Amino acid sequence: MQKITHCLWFDNQAEEAAKFYTSVCKNSKIEAITRYGKEASQAAHRPEGSVMTVTFELEGQKFMGLNGGPIFKFTEAVSFMVNCKDQEELDEFWNKLSEGGQESQCGWLKDKYGLSWQIVPEAMYKMMQDKDAQKLNRVMAALMPMKKIDIAVLEKAYNG
Repeated sequence: MQKITHCLWFDNQAEEAAKFYTSVCKNSKIEAITRYGKEASQAAHRPEGSVMTVTFELEGQKFMGLNGGPIFKFTEAVSFMVNCKDQEELDEFWNKLSEGGQESQCGWLKDKYGLSWQIVPEAMYKMMQDKDAQKLNRVMAALMPMKKIDIAVLEKAYNG
């Protein structure tokens, strides 16, 4: 069993969101759905028989979606990073996750549920850890105006 599991609080879209996220990530599955029984529904003020939790897995990471009501909302203070091997994979994740959501800068977006994601190329790690300050400055200058990251533009800036 995974030691730490991500729990995502939804108003009432946990099942819908789990189905969406498992459709976006190739190696993913919904594992279980629990429903509010009489006691839990009264305590949580949720309809009896409605979905309480959905446990699912995305690329080996376990998640739980909880339908807890409209009390809490997602913020950019927490985001999930998707490390992409190439531009094709980056574009695929970006296009799917940003649909119905909101694009931000430097590879960040909010999906249609308000959850924040960073869609980044694996190659960026090497660039960002380079000891050459001029290379890093060029990469950062290229990155800052981007919404969806363009790997070729970053590589061109990196190489001068």
